[in-house]
Amino acid sequence: MTAPRRTSDAPFYLALGLLGALYVGLIVALLVADATYTSAGDLGRALASPQIRAAVWLSLLSSSAAAILSAWVAVPLGYLLSRTRFPGRPVVELLVDIPIVLPPLVIGLSLLILFQTAPGAWFQRAAFPVTYAVAGVVLAQFAASAAFAVRTMRVAFDALDPRAEDVARTLGCSRGRAFWRVTLPAARRGVLAAFTVAWARAVGEFGPILVFCGATRMRTEVLSTSVFLELSAGDLGAAVAVSFLMVGVAVVGLAAARAAGLRGAG
Repeated sequence: MTAPRRTSDAPFYLALGLLGALYVGLIVALLVADATYTSAGDLGRALASPQIRAAVWLSLLSSSAAAILSAWVAVPLGYLLSRTRFPGRPVVELLVDIPIVLPPLVIGLSLLILFQTAPGAWFQRAAFPVTYAVAGVVLAQFAASAAFAVRTMRVAFDALDPRAEDVARTLGCSRGRAFWRVTLPAARRGVLAAFTVAWARAVGEFGPILVFCGATRMRTEVLSTSVFLELSAGDLGAAVAVSFLMVGVAVVGLAAARAAGLRGAG
């Protein structure tokens, strides 16, 4: 009896490659279009603008703050959703998914309404202003990006074998001690991935910031709202230059996060 002849896998991989190349090619085409439309002079003028420089710094700082807050929420919530069964768990999962499917403008409008209620107005009087303020930029970015971080952490905890944590508990560790000593160190790459996803989402956030915080120059303007302001003023070249800056910021941030993840894996 002769063994069946093995066919080549090349057509299969070629078909997959062609389908994937359609989307990759679209991304490349978008970047090339931006690069050919703008020039070094446009980028230089954008970076020379005090308003754009302020928007760059606010984007970096607010996105980093929102990503840190997202990671702080994502780690405990992702762990609870992954490892425990508690009353109302399906409801919590549904609520966590809402910011993912909601239009961003709705998130901003909901935040605006929340801080016009009596508790929201009291908080702004007693603590610090949020609406149309820098704190509101961070809150808007956090509200839109934390859900992605939670989902990332849940997947990270689902991928870990719970037996290591169980062994630590049999050796005398409490649940909390086993989490800090065993589970969380093992999930460090997931934490970095959650931070990166939240940061990337926060950098590109536009709708909630525009509705909840406005686009005030030198105050609540971030790079995404800078593009909107330049387009509103009819300066398409400046808008494309700022868009290219956003691409550069995102690429540098994601590359740094990947490099840190690879070092952590090693």
